[in-house]
Order: sequence, then structure tokens, then C-alpha cells
Amino acid sequence: MKSRTLSVLAALAATFVASTAIAETNLTVYTAIEAVDLDRYKATFEKAYPDIKINWVRDSTGVMTAKLLAEKDNPQADVVWGLAATSLLLLKSEGMLEPYAPAGVDKLDKRFVDSANPPSWTGMDAYVAAICFNTVEAKKLGIAAPKSWKDLTKPEFKGHVVMPNPNSSGTGFLDVSAWLQMFGEKDAWAFMDGLHQNISAYTHSGSKPCKMAGAGETVVGVSFEFPGAKAKSAGAPIDIIFPEEGSGWEAEATAIVAGTANLEAAKKLVDFAVSKEANEMYNEGYAVLAYPGIAKPVEHLPADVADHMIKNDFEWAANNRKAVLAEWAKRYDAKSEPKS
Repeated sequence: MKSRTLSVLAALAATFVASTAIAETNLTVYTAIEAVDLDRYKATFEKAYPDIKINWVRDSTGVMTAKLLAEKDNPQADVVWGLAATSLLLLKSEGMLEPYAPAGVDKLDKRFVDSANPPSWTGMDAYVAAICFNTVEAKKLGIAAPKSWKDLTKPEFKGHVVMPNPNSSGTGFLDVSAWLQMFGEKDAWAFMDGLHQNISAYTHSGSKPCKMAGAGETVVGVSFEFPGAKAKSAGAPIDIIFPEEGSGWEAEATAIVAGTANLEAAKKLVDFAVSKEANEMYNEGYAVLAYPGIAKPVEHLPADVADHMIKNDFEWAANNRKAVLAEWAKRYDAKSEPKS
């Protein structure tokens, strides 16, 4: 009788352990989302899906993309939540993504959904190129606020412009890609040659130039709108300028890594990532969302941010990414900050 009781208890214990393992699926999630948002995104998702736990692996867009490509034959991630759509298109071309149409994908703006059926990636929000302009430092130097990208090549900006390195930063790449699309190849490289003369440093973070402008370390930080709004909310003396030629932009997007052993849990995360609740969460920092009709104005950003976005050819950007980055590095990498 005693041995039978022990057997029953052992069986119950095994069942409990097995059910606990199922109840606590751990997802390794690669991301380039701003670090300040990670805890909030994780908590909101895990509240909706308490049986799934997120383990973040975060770095800048360029580094994260390179890491994923290096792991192609031995993937370490289950899901990518918050990486540039152009990076995900590159992974898609390598057969590294699991196509999946999440629940509610039909409600999203088509610009934020992969054209394949089923899609390999779905968008979340857009980050839009902007200039963070320190009004206090500019006044000391007698520098007028720029109205256009090309104004940044004027002599008075020499040594007073910081922008991201496109090989490290998705923001840097969206800038370069947009200039090539807006100005044409010849004029775009001529513009970047002129801009390079005024650059004091290329950073490895897309938000850092704006933070530097906010701190008075530079007059102009070529960045995107989110860190600008955040810095201004914290009291930084900056204006957030959307140049008159238009702003490049990138979709933050989500995808399942092909071969994941946690496919069902991964699908739940992607379902959540496109949901109305998730988009409302993104709206705390981003003014342009994949889910139409729910975005509320973000403090210190104009209501018409979407109107400044150029017609962006993601496929072109993804297909030409390698060549563009190689050419940029050959011309300008000497002014890049050391990598930490």
C-alpha cells in the first residue's frame, strides 16, 4: 500500500512538473527596441499571457541583424520583436523567418505588413527621421535652425552635427536610404560628402545624437522623433525639426524565427504584437502606428508626423543594403566613434 501511494505521489509530481514546464514557456526574444521600453513591453505581454516569459536579447539594429545572420545555421532566438522591417526582409531572403498571419493582421496599415501571403513579418510602429536642434547652443554660436537636410551642409554647422553610423544603427540606415531615394544616387552621395565635412562623430546608437543635442554636447543630432520628445519632456532645450524634403522612416516589426521549438508560444507573441492593446502601448512613445485610427498625439510632437514620411521602398532598401553600407563605410567610417 505504501509503495502504491509513493507511486501515485511520484506520478502526480511528474504531472505537476510537466504542467509547470508547459505553463512557463520561455521565449528568447531578440530586439532593438529602446532599452527604456523593454520592461514595460515585457510586463504588458506577460500580463496578457502569464504562461509565457520573455527573455530579452537587445542591441542596436545593425548589431542585432548581424547577430541573427551569424546564427543562421544555429538559431538562438524564437522571436524578433522590434527590429527594422528592412532587416527582417533581409532575414526573409535567407529563409530565416517562419511565415505567419497573426490574428487581426487584416486591420493593420498595409505599409506595415510584408507583401507575402502569409506574411513573414508584421509592423508595430514607425520611427521617423528628425533633427534634434539645441536652441541654447545654437544661439551662442549664431546658428539659425535648419529647415532642410541640405542646410546641414552649410559652413556654420561644421563640427556641430552628430548622426548615427548606418552600419550599426537602423536610424542611420533609414537616413542614408531615404536620401538615396529622395535625391537620387549621384546627388545623395554628393550631399553626404558635404554633410561629412560638418560631422563631428558618427554614433553607434540612433538615439544618442538626440541625447547629445539635449545635453548640449552638439548643436544638431540627426536622430528620430521618439528620443527628441523624451528629451524635451525632460526639459532639454531642443526643437524637433522634420526637414522640408521629407523624412526617412522605418517600421519596427515582429517575426518568428524559423525552426523555433516554441512555435505556438511565438505565435501568441506575434498575435499580441499586432493587437490594438500593443499598439496603444507603442503609442506612448511613437506617433505613427501600424494599427490605424488609435494613435493619440505624443507630447512635443506635431500631430502630422505621418505627413513628413517619404514614400519608402523597403524592398529596395533591403536589396541594396549591403552595397550601400559598404560604400558608406568606405567614404565616412573614419569619423565613427570607437565601438564599446
